[in-house]
Amino acid sequence: MGYLEAVMAAGTRQLQQAELEELNRSELGLDSLLGLVYSYAAPTEVRAYLEVNSRHLQYAGSVNGGVFCAIAESVASVASMISAQRPCVGVNNSTDFIRGVSEGRIEAIAKPIQNGKRTQLWNVEMYNHEKLVARTTLRTMVVGPPIAELRARADQQ
Repeated sequence: MGYLEAVMAAGTRQLQQAELEELNRSELGLDSLLGLVYSYAAPTEVRAYLEVNSRHLQYAGSVNGGVFCAIAESVASVASMISAQRPCVGVNNSTDFIRGVSEGRIEAIAKPIQNGKRTQLWNVEMYNHEKLVARTTLRTMVVGPPIAELRARADQQ
């Protein structure tokens, strides 16, 4: 099972551990660079976490605000793609920083506010030591053909 198969499966049910591992193996780009790990994926919720390290910190010793924005963008974009069963991208990211983080794990939970055919709105809450540390509202836009069609094209190549 690859990335597209995992996204397709999560559109109808919660992913099993082996499927989550495949989803994490397939992640490229910023998710990989940040060390973001997806821990739960289902039709109406996606969760991920990262272990804070020195690469995430700003000069004052706290996690850089851009890290929170990136976590939310990634988690909600994956959730949006699962929901729409089409490629989706973030078009507006509004993140509120509630409390500083300097160590430990940041856990993110994305849940839908509104799921339309062309755009979706997601709420992402981020926690550290079970305390809310940041909250994001992310608007996504559907930008491509159905994932099943993309998967069929990949099989033909």
